[in-house]
Amino acid sequence: MRVFVSLLLSSAAVFSVQAPAVSPEARAREVLDRLLAGDAAGLHALFDDKMKKALPADVLEKQVMPQVRAWGEPKNIGEPRVEAAGEISVVWIPLQLTARSLNLQVSVNRAGAVAGLFFRAADPPKVNWQRPPYSKPEAFTEREVWIGEGEWKVPGALTVPQAKGKVPGVVLVHGSGPQDRDETVGQFKVFRDLAEGLASRGVAVLRYDKRTKVHAVRLAAEPKFTLHEETVEDAVLAAAVLRRQPEVDPKRVFIVGHSLGGFAAPRIAKADPQLAGLVLLAANTRPLEELIAEQTEYLVSIAPGGAKDSPQLQETRRAVEQMRKLRAGGTVEGSVMGMPAAYLTDLVKYDPAAEAKALKMPMLILQGERDYQVTMEDFAGWKKALAGRKDVTFKSYPDLNHLFATGKGKSRPVEYTRPGNVAPEVVDDIARWIQARR
Repeated sequence: MRVFVSLLLSSAAVFSVQAPAVSPEARAREVLDRLLAGDAAGLHALFDDKMKKALPADVLEKQVMPQVRAWGEPKNIGEPRVEAAGEISVVWIPLQLTARSLNLQVSVNRAGAVAGLFFRAADPPKVNWQRPPYSKPEAFTEREVWIGEGEWKVPGALTVPQAKGKVPGVVLVHGSGPQDRDETVGQFKVFRDLAEGLASRGVAVLRYDKRTKVHAVRLAAEPKFTLHEETVEDAVLAAAVLRRQPEVDPKRVFIVGHSLGGFAAPRIAKADPQLAGLVLLAANTRPLEELIAEQTEYLVSIAPGGAKDSPQLQETRRAVEQMRKLRAGGTVEGSVMGMPAAYLTDLVKYDPAAEAKALKMPMLILQGERDYQVTMEDFAGWKKALAGRKDVTFKSYPDLNHLFATGKGKSRPVEYTRPGNVAPEVVDDIARWIQARR
C-alpha cells in the first residue's frame, strides 16, 4: 500500500463575505516562507478558527516542522497557480527540495485566512507505457462511463470483449492515494494492463478515476472522510453500473482490488452482497500502522548510507505510535501522515480478514513474494483466516513485486520508475478463475 503519496496536514473550510486581506498567492507564499523558516507560531496565526483547532501549534512544532526540515533546503520554487473552489481559493506551489519534489497546496478563504494545508506528490513524469503482448486490441472495445451521480460522480472506462452472449465483468478498485483509472504508478499502468488483458480473455472490465483524484480539493473540506468515501462507495456504485451493461451477465460481477482496494474488498462485498466473488491482489491483513513502520524501516535499510535515526524516520515512528495509541483506545488530534482522525478511527474498527471470513462468496487471493509494501506475512494472514474454505484459492509468485511485475532480488522503489507491465501469468490466473465461476 503506497502510504506516502500525499501528506495531508489538515482540512477545513469556512466561508466569509469579507474582501480578502491579501491575495491567495501572497498568503500561500507566506505559508511556504514560514514552513521553511520553521515558524510554527507564525504559521498557526494565519489559520482560520477550524484549522487552528484541527492543527494546533504544538503539532506544527513537533510533527510538521521536523518533516519539512528533513526534506532539505529549497532548490527551486515554481510559480503558483490558483483554482477556485466555491468561496475558497486553492493555491498550488511546485517545490523542489534537496530530498523531495512536491506541490504545496494551500486553501485560502475570502478573508485571507488559511483553511487547508497539504503536501501533494509532485507532478508525475511522462509515462512510457507500452501495450503488453497479452493485450489484443482487436478483441475488445472501450467506452467512457460515469460512476455515481451529483457532486461526487467520477469518470471511468468500460472495456468490453468482442464476444457473443453475455460475459462476466470485474470492477477494478485502486490502491491508496489519488489514483487515476489506470492506477498509474511510476512507469506502470497496472489497471490498464489488467483491463486490456482480461478483456482480451473474455472478461469485461470497469475502471475509473478515484474520487480523491477527481474531487481532491472538495474532499479537503470533509472532516469525516473515511475509507467508505475514499473507496467503498464508488466501488459499489461501479458494480451497479457494470450490471446494467447489455454485454455483461449481472450475476457474474466481481471486485478485483489491489493493495488498499484489496484491503477494502471484504467491506465492499458486505455492502454489495450481489457480487459474485472477490479477487484480492497484494491486500494487507495487518494494521496500517504496522505496514508503515515496516516499509519505512525497510526503505532505510536499503538506502545508500541510510540513517537509522533520520528526522523522517523519527517522525514516522512518532506517527506510528499515535496510530497504535488510537487502536488501543486513545484519541488523536488533527491528522496523522495525511489521514484525518475520522479516517483512522474507522480503520481501527475494521478487520479485513474477519470480514472476509464471514462472507459467503468465492475469493482468489494473489501475492507477489518480492512485495515489500504488503508482504507474505499478510498473505499468511489471509490463509489463516480462510483456512479450510474450498471456495477460496491462494497463489503467490516468487518473482513478482507489489505491482505484480517481474524482478529479481530485493524489491526496491526504483523498479517502479522503469517501464514494465503486470506479469502475464497473473492476468491468465485471474481470467481463468473468473471464467470458471458460473
